[in-house]
Amino acid sequence: MTPSALADLVRSSAVEVLSARGLDHSVLPDPVTVERPRNPEHGDYATNVAMQVAKKVGLTPREFAEALAEALAATDGVEAAEVAGPGFLNLRLAADAQGELVTRVLAAGDAYGRGDALAGVKINLEFVSANPTGPIHLGGTRWAAVGDALGRVLDAQGAAVTREYYFNDAGAQIDRFVGSLVAAAQGAATPEDGYAGSYINDIAAEVMRKEPSALTLPEDERDELFRRIGVGLMFEEIKSSLHEFGTDFDVYFHEDSLHSSGEVGKVVEDLKESGSLYPADNAWWLRSTEHGDDKDRVVIKSDGNPAYIAGDLAYLRDKIGRGFELCIYMLGADHHGYVARLKAAAAAMGHDPDVVEVLIGQMVNLVSDGKPVRMSKRAGTVVTMEDLVEAVGVDAARYELARYSVDSSLDIDLDLLRKHSNENPVYYVQYAHARLASLLRNAAELGIERAADVDLGLLTHAREGDLIRTIGEFPSVLTKAAELREPHRVARYLESLASAYHKFYDVARVLPQGDEEATPLTHARLALCEAARQVLANGLSLLGVSAPERM
Repeated sequence: MTPSALADLVRSSAVEVLSARGLDHSVLPDPVTVERPRNPEHGDYATNVAMQVAKKVGLTPREFAEALAEALAATDGVEAAEVAGPGFLNLRLAADAQGELVTRVLAAGDAYGRGDALAGVKINLEFVSANPTGPIHLGGTRWAAVGDALGRVLDAQGAAVTREYYFNDAGAQIDRFVGSLVAAAQGAATPEDGYAGSYINDIAAEVMRKEPSALTLPEDERDELFRRIGVGLMFEEIKSSLHEFGTDFDVYFHEDSLHSSGEVGKVVEDLKESGSLYPADNAWWLRSTEHGDDKDRVVIKSDGNPAYIAGDLAYLRDKIGRGFELCIYMLGADHHGYVARLKAAAAAMGHDPDVVEVLIGQMVNLVSDGKPVRMSKRAGTVVTMEDLVEAVGVDAARYELARYSVDSSLDIDLDLLRKHSNENPVYYVQYAHARLASLLRNAAELGIERAADVDLGLLTHAREGDLIRTIGEFPSVLTKAAELREPHRVARYLESLASAYHKFYDVARVLPQGDEEATPLTHARLALCEAARQVLANGLSLLGVSAPERM
């Protein structure tokens, strides 16, 4: 019996109890909350539904809980139902009913845990979107791990997710990048506001290799050549780095296309016509305060050039025009002001502001030997994705970055992530999977194959029950992770599952030894182990982390 099935059973029993007394059962929540108690001695699951609704129907919480306990205790699959305190209800499941969950996991395989809470919802998930002026730094690397994991979690709830990278190939930062490349090609010092690092020299040299006469061209032609080739080389490197990190995108959208196609001009004219833009101080302003922003925003500057938000307006309209019902933006810590302005942009164009959702990620720092790691071998001023991967590998980097809420700053301990011990979270989870895979290989070598009819009611040990109940939490963890946009919940769950398995393994012998024969309990425990392995693999896959068979 899964937690959701138990919740349905509690609710249906509560409906019967109230109906038998002629009381209104519409006050019952749907779904009823069923949770595992902190103290396992209190039972397998607990619910406070009696305390939630009793007074609404004229009963005391304890009176309702006692009637509900009596009804549930008479139900197949429920071994005991006991009232505690003012009206809590503690439940113990029969071993065979609880063991049914193992069968369900084995039947579902890779699909176990997936749901349909977001079935058919078209979501545009934009993340990383680093400027093409240098290698991806740690903030972008965090988004590459978290964004990719979030996309997988949303997929697992039935959403139609498009992963999108907004390529900022227009604006002053590109001009500074081009100036830096030209200076490097000339052997001159980096411009005061330019970009430094060996990567600039590498790209400049590649431009010169492709176009040996580049520096002899008129300045405008020279700069355009360095822009076209240099930005292209940088972007290809960024895409390659992301691919090696396990993060790929469905769409690479070029900011410059919004300007060259005239879409920026069109959205500005449409907003002028609708009255959402107004002139003041020789500029055009978006009435964003009417939609919750703290101030109106300049869209067309006094010099006649579009402000950055003009591109944002055209980009959002393009997304909505492509049929996306939800546009999620994953932005850095310095972009808090974008939350209100993007929602205001949606409202100004006549859409529900909730079509826009903005997630803000905090800073990431590297620590080694207790000291900050600041300098990159290649970028010079920042630590990059390649630096992190070189130090700890893709799996450890992705897992560690996805393991924490993006609301908090993160210090990554390189020394910890290099350890092959249980102190290292990714090793702890992957080792549990490898240990299970080894156990199942050993069973096969002993000639023990999965039995067609397994008596899962034999799984009566406390550690077996704990492992089964932990496995049963996986679907609800995924639902909540998708709902709250928090893939770190998956990582934390996997650690609890690995812990439950290790504790089970320490007290429950699975395989026969010596001349012993496999027993029905052997087959039941092997089925449980295979279910645990499957869920660990499913969860790691959602984080984009491998599930090794051997370690």
